[in-house]
Amino acid sequence: MRASTWRGLAAAACALSAAAVTWSGVSGQAAPLDGASRRLVHEFGLPAIDRGLRDQDLPPDPSKHGRSAAEVDRALEPAGLVPGSVIVKFKAGADRSAAVSSALSQVSGSGADRPSWANFDLLAIDPGADPAIVADALRARADVEYAQPRYLNHKMYRPNDPLYANQWNFPALDMERTWDIQQGATADVIVAILDTGVAFRAGTFRYNARAFRLTEGGPLYPALGIVDVPFVIAPELGTSSRFVAPRDFIWDDADPVDLDGHGTHVSGTVGQLTNNGVGVAGMAFNVRIMPVKVIAETWDVIFGAPFRGTDDVVARGVRYAADNGAKVINMSIGREEGGAAPVIEDAIRYAVGKGAFVAIASGNTREQGNRPNQVGNVAPGLDGAVTVGAVGRSLELAFYSTTSASVELSAPGGDTRQAGGASGGILQQTLDLDLVETFNRPASQFGPPRADSFAYHYFQGTSMATPHVSGLAALLVQQGLTSPAAIEASMKKYATDKGAAGPDERYGVGLINPRATLRGLGLAR
Repeated sequence: MRASTWRGLAAAACALSAAAVTWSGVSGQAAPLDGASRRLVHEFGLPAIDRGLRDQDLPPDPSKHGRSAAEVDRALEPAGLVPGSVIVKFKAGADRSAAVSSALSQVSGSGADRPSWANFDLLAIDPGADPAIVADALRARADVEYAQPRYLNHKMYRPNDPLYANQWNFPALDMERTWDIQQGATADVIVAILDTGVAFRAGTFRYNARAFRLTEGGPLYPALGIVDVPFVIAPELGTSSRFVAPRDFIWDDADPVDLDGHGTHVSGTVGQLTNNGVGVAGMAFNVRIMPVKVIAETWDVIFGAPFRGTDDVVARGVRYAADNGAKVINMSIGREEGGAAPVIEDAIRYAVGKGAFVAIASGNTREQGNRPNQVGNVAPGLDGAVTVGAVGRSLELAFYSTTSASVELSAPGGDTRQAGGASGGILQQTLDLDLVETFNRPASQFGPPRADSFAYHYFQGTSMATPHVSGLAALLVQQGLTSPAAIEASMKKYATDKGAAGPDERYGVGLINPRATLRGLGLAR
């Protein structure tokens, strides 16, 4: 990604205000529309084009812009072991018959069995007895080599997605053992993505592209006139049934298509299809996604979108998500400029009151004045909403991650300066930026975008950290934790402390620890 647009917090380039596009030399003023602002031409589209992994593309500087057997076992035996029996190995040389009889008498056991291919015995004990306590007592005997409960083993869930090996962020959070506890929530959980839109539908939209300048005094890009832009569903986000209650507050309709790629990438971290033998994985890969477009990016402005990502638009999006069943709201958006945002604060309080947990990016300005996201300032005073900072591959604070008293939790956001170069970012499928950001070419090569081609891009930013928290929130909702305040409290209780002891302005309470959080609540039943 180039400096003309942003990735990470969708605010570093004034994402809640007008994009820096100039019409006839007048900055920030969209040209008048001729008739409809956009029109759906076709309801269908050709199959998506997958252009593969972009592992040589450095992530942009964000400051610039049926149940398995194991599942059944865990449901039946939530303690993770089989009651009513223990494993005992008697020492070599001991009279086995006498030792078994004495051991059974000591623990009020009822029988013993030597299974095939075993050099140990299974002792039947009172089903109400604690096998761990019984095993402790038997280990104290002089004739016992070892004794233990019959702990349940199960497969270690590792997705078979071929590019999962490039997603360092999930092993860093111990997600494989987290998925052993719960595999990706269910479609009953709805996560709203308030962003630049999502690649959620197929169709061709007709726009009117006028001449513009990206910056005052910059080169004039020619008018393209009427253009037809093809859209399809991102293959790794699923089918149309995956999406619920889409809404576009930039174009004021029900088609929040993505003309930028940020919202699609964020959606992938929350709920990318997983273990399907294709591409990459996501945190809560069974949830449904609610695309809510509240951010206007470069193409939206070029095409003359009637609204921008102003505070009022964002507030409407928050309230819409809460009123339409979202249990988690992801806000990888915000602004550093200006003062407080009471209209957004009021909306977030409304959403939390309706039972929606809200995750907000902290900002990407640590090297540009360290200005916090004004939207994220709401969260510390509201149980049920959290502001999220970012760490890199070494799990140290990312170079861009804003530090402030508003930061409450941290999650992987990527950092190409820490380790791995380009692969130090967060990898997800999104729009093929080469075919979207044609305004980064010389004016003579400029042309309309296309949103039917996808690639796996590394991004970095607190925008990338925030959906990890939203994904964990979705897993907690599936566990039965429906109170936003309780979700926040659980995340903080089990977070891994980073930096100075206790909460601090760099990491907040610490790095989210999904497995510990789910285990602390008990296994899902």
